[in-house]
Amino acid sequence: MTMMSIALCLLLALVGVGYFLAGLVIHIRTYGDEDIYKYETNAGTLVREDIDRLPKEEVFISSPYGYQLRGLFFKAPQDAGKAIVLVHGVSTSLVSSLKYMWMFRKRGFHVLAYDHCRHGGSGGSTTTFGFYEKHDLNACVDWLFERVGQYCKIGIFGESMGASTALQHAAIDRRAAFYIADCPYSDLTAELIYRLRKDWWLPPFPFLHITGLFAWLRGGFQFHLVSPIRDMAEIETPILFIHGKEDKYIPMEMTLELYRAKQGPKQLYLAPGADHAQSLRTNPHIYDRIVGEFLEELGLATTETKTSNSVETESDEFTNQNDPLDTTGFEDGVHDNELAHLDAVTTPG
Repeated sequence: MTMMSIALCLLLALVGVGYFLAGLVIHIRTYGDEDIYKYETNAGTLVREDIDRLPKEEVFISSPYGYQLRGLFFKAPQDAGKAIVLVHGVSTSLVSSLKYMWMFRKRGFHVLAYDHCRHGGSGGSTTTFGFYEKHDLNACVDWLFERVGQYCKIGIFGESMGASTALQHAAIDRRAAFYIADCPYSDLTAELIYRLRKDWWLPPFPFLHITGLFAWLRGGFQFHLVSPIRDMAEIETPILFIHGKEDKYIPMEMTLELYRAKQGPKQLYLAPGADHAQSLRTNPHIYDRIVGEFLEELGLATTETKTSNSVETESDEFTNQNDPLDTTGFEDGVHDNELAHLDAVTTPG
């Protein structure tokens, strides 16, 4: 075999691997509602009978890309002028986001949960990790404002890919009152490099470049354009960042990077012992309290916000950025003691 033939075989092999990996990215495996209900039930984070008993409405929201997004709308017993959009992670469906619903419902929020493109009951054929999904989220926010009124305070809660989608949405739409981002990736390219090395033991060059080429040809987006960290400069909306300290899928350092890049109102909660998207499951009482205190700072919580205050959090990393001269407000500025403690404990190694 000549050198030319060997080179051609290697090239074809690289092309084949790139095509295959691109398919894994843009057509990532998804799970149905029944599988997710079973998983969440076994994890102790969701009781299906509780969901079934609640009054709700199945809705279909038009994506700007021509397909329909399935959603479930849970109207609050009394209209308090506030609502939350729940944005699930990759491979799952809106069912996985319902475990977060209770902390908002008990504080008077309307709740809209929906399926990403090509997940659950939604249409579409490609997963782009927020590049197109942020516009679907925008359509859901439009729908919710039409449903509950233009003066409603709407927040957005996202988990994993849903969190990163929410952060990308924050850069294009300033209507949301707040965001809560649980275990987001700061940059898709960096996350894919991390997964390539961890799952496939492959170097980024040339595999990521070939994979990215096929993802662009087949999915119509480029990896480097999915970068919440670059969007941070455009975001003024308050954000609560959450991440499990034992996350092995998306490194905790990505959330620390996002937190440090975010200007203006922000809070950070690092959950001890929690793996990927497991912060609520690991300690639901503390999780509920952290979210409640964040909402209270924004004037969006009821008296129920304080129901879990008896739970101690001495082992947790929780940073609330406030004005140094006003430790009760939710304003711009840096609380020096808190940030010094954060850096000493959680600086990426």
